[in-house]
Formats: sequence, C-alpha cells, structure tokens
Amino acid sequence: MRFMNKCLIFLFVLVHNLCAYAQHNPLRDSLKVATEALNYHPDSLDLRLKKASWNVQLGEWDYAKGEYDKVLAQEPNNLSALYFRAFVNEQLHRYSFARLDYEHLLYLVPGNFEAQLGLALLNERDNHHTEALDGLNRLVMQFPDSTLAYAARANLEREHQQYDLAIFDYTEAIRRSPDNTDYLLARADIWITLKQYGKAENDLQKLIILGIPKMALKPFFERIKKRL
Repeated sequence: MRFMNKCLIFLFVLVHNLCAYAQHNPLRDSLKVATEALNYHPDSLDLRLKKASWNVQLGEWDYAKGEYDKVLAQEPNNLSALYFRAFVNEQLHRYSFARLDYEHLLYLVPGNFEAQLGLALLNERDNHHTEALDGLNRLVMQFPDSTLAYAARANLEREHQQYDLAIFDYTEAIRRSPDNTDYLLARADIWITLKQYGKAENDLQKLIILGIPKMALKPFFERIKKRL
C-alpha cells in the first residue's frame, strides 16, 4: 500500500524529468543496471517494477507496459503494477485498458483516492465529461480536505468555461495550499477573463511575492492593461 502515497508525486516529477533530461540521461544508467540485474533474477517482481519505473520516467511506454504485463501475469492483484499500467495505457491512448486497470484497482481498494482521480482524469481525456465530473464531485465529497481534489475539479470546470465554479474550487485549493503558484496563476487568468481586473492583479502580486519574475507574468499584466 505504500506505493499509493507516492503515486501522484511520482507522476508530477515524471513530467519534469521528461523535459529536463538531454541525450545524456543518468536515468539510462539506472535502467541499464536494472536490466542487467533482471538477466540474473528474471523472476524478481521488485526488479521488474523498478525497471518499469525507469521506462516510465524515460517515456518508454511500450517497454514499461511490457514489464507491468509480466508482473501482473505473476501477481494479478499487484497494486503498483495496476496503477502504473493504467497510467501507461493512457499515454498509449489505450483508454479502455486503462479504465479496466483503474476499475480493478478500485475493486481491490474501494474508495482509493489515486485510482479515483486517475479514472476521473481518464474519463475527461476520453471525452466522458459527465463521468469525469461525477468522479471529481465524489472525490471532493469523500476527501473534503484534499487540495488536489479541488484543483482537479477546477481544471475541468475551467476547461469547460464554467468559470464561477472554477473560481470557487481554485479558491478552496489555494486556501489549503496558499503557496501553489499554478493555482494562483489559473485563478488570475479566470479573473481576467471575467473582467475582475483588481482581483487578477492581487493574484499576480502574490505570485511575484512567491518568487515568480514579473517579466514572466507580463502577458497577464498586458491583458489587464488592454481593458482600457
């Protein structure tokens, strides 16, 4: 069960890793070590999961899926393999297979936060908008203190131009995580769209205090100036 506490952090770090590493990537050294170790211990599920994690961080989705398939062939209820294979299948646009893994995980661990969130985001990506919103509504009800639950629902509402609802949810997320610059920037963008320029400027000033260079926020300040 300990993997569940690390799943979301892992996925957020993954996005940065894929962009940050150039051709000489130290992750490949780790992958090479895991691959060589598997040659000597082909039945080790821990080694196979470790290798799959390097494949995921390198964006090698097919290789990662292959490793998770092998793990689940030996241990069909392996929670880590189910969760990350669902994620990998989503990257491969195999949405039906990803959904099956999330649903199986929820059968094994009813009400699990990470699996519910993953399934809701998958439904949104697969154009099942009603199911996505229903899932996020349940998540907020079940985990009312979760910053991420409010932020995920706000992102969906913003995408569908439900700005008043998105403002409410971003505000709840910011109340729980006041230093999160992504939430503040998203709310500032909506304030500008709603022509609430003073509130937008307040959020932009908070971002500057939090260390965001004013030049990086120039497009937002220019949108405010254009109101004249």
